[in-house]
Amino acid sequence: METTVFTVQVQPGDCGPDGIVLVHNFTRWMDAASQHYFGERGVPQGYRMTDPRVRLCTQTLELQVRFNAPATHPDVLRFHTRIDEWRAEIFYQSHRVMRGDTLIGEGRETREFCCLDIEGRLRPMRLPSWLRSRCQ
Repeated sequence: METTVFTVQVQPGDCGPDGIVLVHNFTRWMDAASQHYFGERGVPQGYRMTDPRVRLCTQTLELQVRFNAPATHPDVLRFHTRIDEWRAEIFYQSHRVMRGDTLIGEGRETREFCCLDIEGRLRPMRLPSWLRSRCQ
């Protein structure tokens, strides 16, 4: 499976009083890495479908994260992101967080494809075949 790399430089505000990156920042960056993955394939978050009022997006249903080492300011982290498995409406995406050659942590997400309809509601949708072909 093809992998994309999303880079983040840790800022002082990303860390707690002990100088270590707060957990919620990793989840935020994994979401950004997921959006980056699709953006690299020409399908950015909020991609407009056939009807310009309907937009394609994804949402996280489940997230698991395991940490191997702490990250601090001013570390540069690289999120190596790929899709491990496709289903009809959901997919499983993994992230490997690296600082140079050091594995900082790993994450696995279960995400769902949705469309934001003209009333502004998120609705699950089947994965369009053209999108899957762009990601393989």
